[in-house]
Amino acid sequence: MENAILKGICYTEKFTALGSTHNQYVFDVDLASTKGSIAEAVQSGFKVKVKAVNIIRRSGKIRRNRMKRGAYGVTPRRKIAIVTLQAGDKIEMI
Repeated sequence: MENAILKGICYTEKFTALGSTHNQYVFDVDLASTKGSIAEAVQSGFKVKVKAVNIIRRSGKIRRNRMKRGAYGVTPRRKIAIVTLQAGDKIEMI
């Protein structure tokens, strides 16, 4: 994706089912993005009308490094946006 706010579409079985049943699509987004900026990015990038945006922020988990004794690391933080579109609009998934 060319947009700096949208990193990509999440392709999981659960998220794909949201698209067919509730007209919702899930995107990985930048950590500093807001609901308004996400809505504008989706509208301009896919030429659809956004009804609502919900955000899930996931903190990184602590994981131990098995190769080094006593070493720990943290997985990256993520921000996920669930975008609900107006009735009749659709985003074509690859």
